[in-house]
Amino acid sequence: METEHVGKLSIVEGEEHDDLCTTLVLHGEDHTLGNVVRHMLIKNPEVEFAGYSVPHPSENKINLRIQTYSTPCLSALYRALDDITDVCDHVLEQIDKAEKKFQG
Repeated sequence: METEHVGKLSIVEGEEHDDLCTTLVLHGEDHTLGNVVRHMLIKNPEVEFAGYSVPHPSENKINLRIQTYSTPCLSALYRALDDITDVCDHVLEQIDKAEKKFQG
């Protein structure tokens, strides 16, 4: 049973609420973001499991499951999103350097 969402993120409420095991729904997203977030989550040693699924091809959302050892799941998600931002910033810097070198 999914809670009502405001914006892109909602938490799926289970029988028991546990900060170390959470299923989230990211609305308006697909495999592009799902796979990147999953990859960054599993690089975190505090994350025991991270996986995502697209419930149905006609639904524009992904279900993201996170299990951690001791860190709250939302903290692990925020760290993964920060890491993704850092990687994107680094790639943009490298592209700018290469462009300046090419132009000469």
